[in-house]
Amino acid sequence: MNTPQALSEALIDRIGEQGPIPVADYMEAANGCYYASHDPFGVQGDFITSPEISQMFGEMIGIWFTDLWTRSRAHNVHYVELGPGRGTLAADALRAIGAQGRHPAGVHFVETSPVLRKLQAERVPHATWHDSIATLPNGVPLIIIANEFFDALPYRQYIKTYGGWRERMVRYGIEGFEPTPGNEPAEDIVPEHLHQAQAGSIYETSPAGLLIARALAARVTRQGGALLAIDYGHENYDAGDTLQALNAHAYADVFSNPGANDLTCHVDFTALGAAGKLGGARIDGPVSQSYFLGTLGIAARATALARRHPERTEEIGAALHRLTSEEEMGTLFRATALVCPRWPKAAGFEVA
Repeated sequence: MNTPQALSEALIDRIGEQGPIPVADYMEAANGCYYASHDPFGVQGDFITSPEISQMFGEMIGIWFTDLWTRSRAHNVHYVELGPGRGTLAADALRAIGAQGRHPAGVHFVETSPVLRKLQAERVPHATWHDSIATLPNGVPLIIIANEFFDALPYRQYIKTYGGWRERMVRYGIEGFEPTPGNEPAEDIVPEHLHQAQAGSIYETSPAGLLIARALAARVTRQGGALLAIDYGHENYDAGDTLQALNAHAYADVFSNPGANDLTCHVDFTALGAAGKLGGARIDGPVSQSYFLGTLGIAARATALARRHPERTEEIGAALHRLTSEEEMGTLFRATALVCPRWPKAAGFEVA
């Protein structure tokens, strides 16, 4: 199922045999195929992430990493990145860490896509790759970076029908794949205050993402370290459908051509923090990406870069604007850290 056509045929067969499948299963299968067969990043891809906009983003992450490591007084800290894309963020961050006289004991990428692993190896050839978080090192501090990782994990959706809440499923009909309410009541999953919501209301949650957050929070609590999560999302999520598809930098139909589009949902940072607390971590943030990067000194870095490369002044200014302005990624994107309680407060979260 490494092509959209093969995936569609497999999903049609599965639905024909067992009936409609949960949106979460559809999303997991679609994104699994998509990332295994695509390099989705950059102008020629389907979307551009912060590290691809400017080296400044990765450099700020490197500064953040080094500051936390230094103040923790820990030894042999390992750099971990979840879903590291092309390896651009890691390359820029590790360069900034090295410029501050630090060198992580190991570099670890959690990545399953053969296409992306090859690109990552070109930029960070000394990394160690993992299929899941289960094989990450034990007994040593881990500082984990998750930039636009949690949004692409499977989300379960629930829809309020006139007969009550039901899980949102995907069936295959005359017009192709389409959503449909399931048959089983779901009131025990949907928060009680939403039980009287209007028909058509959508509630979504990512059990897969919350399990990973809780597991990694437990790891950094036990071993030392932190998990930095940066993603587009919201706090105190109540209800609403945020499932979307991107193709060639434009929105696409979520239920058309699975495996050819990037499917994501907005991250619930309140739920992410709650999962981290269950794992024993302290939660720093969330704050806006604008505040986080601004506190770390991205404006000063932009000035220094422009001074060194005057021919790129306009380009650097445009990148800074895109990363930090309210009209662009500045407030839509949030940052939070799940930190070992024995470690100091992470930089960038002073207002939290």
